[in-house]
Order: sequence, then C-alpha cells, then structure tokens
Amino acid sequence: MTKRAESKYKINRRLNVNLWGRPKSPLNKREYGPGQHGQRRKKPSDFGTQLMAKQKLKGYYGNIGERQFRKLYEEAARRRGDTGENLVGLLERRLDAVVYRMKLAPTVFASRQFVNHGHVTVNGKRVNISSYLVKDNDVIEVKQKSKQLAIVIEASQSSERDVPDYVEIDHQAMKGKFIRAPKLADVPYPVAMEPNLVVEFYSR
Repeated sequence: MTKRAESKYKINRRLNVNLWGRPKSPLNKREYGPGQHGQRRKKPSDFGTQLMAKQKLKGYYGNIGERQFRKLYEEAARRRGDTGENLVGLLERRLDAVVYRMKLAPTVFASRQFVNHGHVTVNGKRVNISSYLVKDNDVIEVKQKSKQLAIVIEASQSSERDVPDYVEIDHQAMKGKFIRAPKLADVPYPVAMEPNLVVEFYSR
C-alpha cells in the first residue's frame, strides 16, 4: 500500500477542494475541513495561499514527498522558460502520472502502486520507479500478464475522465505514447492549480 492510499480524501477536506474531481469525495457531503475546528475559516496570509497552492499540486500527484517535490522545482527553475510551466511539465512526465493520464489506473495512488509492482514497461523495458521521468515519444505499455487485470480494464472503460491530447493510448493493446510535455492550460485538472504561487513559495 502507498502511504497515502487509505487517507487520500483527507487531503481533499484539508485543502477544501475535490482535488481529483471524483464523485466519491467526502467533500461532496461535507464542505469543510476535518477535525473539531474544521468549520472555522479565516482569511489566509500570502504565505498561507502559497503553501495551499503547493499542497494542492503535491497532493494531486499522490502526495509527493517534500524532498522529491523540491528537486522537481529546482530542475524546473534550472530550465529555460517559465518555471511554473516547467514544473507542471515535469510532474506530468512522471511515469505514475502518465499511466494515470492514459486511464490505465483509476487513481494517481493506484497508478503509483501499479508502476511500483512492475506492471509497466517503457520502450520495452520494465520500469518500477513511479517518479521515472518519461521522454517525448516514449512508448508505455502494460506487461502482457497484467493486461487482463480488472483494475486496468475498469479504469480504461471509465467515463469519469478523458485522455488528454499530449498522450496517445490504444486501450485494446494497453499500449500508448507520451507525445510531449503539456502546458498548464492543457492539463485536465479538476480544480484550479497555481504553479506560479508554488514558485513564489520556494523563491521566498
């Protein structure tokens, strides 16, 4: 089990957003934070707003650890162009995110577990590191033995979300291609993400 799989919806209530846009989210019934004082809301400071933007982006990708997330930010800052856009592009290159985008797993958490258990190949080679960064035109495929797993079939047939245009997938063959890193506007986030505030948070 991933460290967050059981309590993933607590992230929703803590951040007060339905982060993955799922009908199962408890936020659909209780639109306030968890705990005794969850219904108290005060206006956040600039720091609080920036922190919230960071927690949303980290949480959406399966609650990535702080050290790993900061490394991605530093790589995004090192590259030419807009740091916020670069950060989103790097997050979407993560193998667990690509598998999720291709609708080969129902959630980001399931996608991470699916990769970690060795069910996925990249260009014909097995990769079991969920943070592996996929390159343009890399071919991602579910291993032959894993193609009949109920979780994969159900996810591929789900109408809950669509496959974005920066990945290609043939659900019959369970094989697809990562075409390019997307821009922020291309990513089908169910809630507004603000990577510019994440950049402000780290560059304080």
